[in-house]
Amino acid sequence: MSTHRRTGFVTGVVGWTAALLVVLVALDAYSAELFFVVALIGLLVVTELTAPVAVRPPWRRRVRWLVVAGLVVFGLIVLRRVLTILEGSL
Repeated sequence: MSTHRRTGFVTGVVGWTAALLVVLVALDAYSAELFFVVALIGLLVVTELTAPVAVRPPWRRRVRWLVVAGLVVFGLIVLRRVLTILEGSL
């Protein structure tokens, strides 16, 4: 059962990321920041949709660290954007 959930998780994340890349390129809206933020949202959604009910397998701990790292990078992106906006208004 754990292998089935892990495969579903990996398939979901890879599918989301591939579809996201195709859509952003087709809309000519690709930027690294936008791709990262929407991919992180997809990772969070897939993580919640595939979460086990009673027992947490060991591989889910590594996913938690991936999510934490993604949120730190997201915070840095937001901070950079805010500083850019504040510099423009001064």
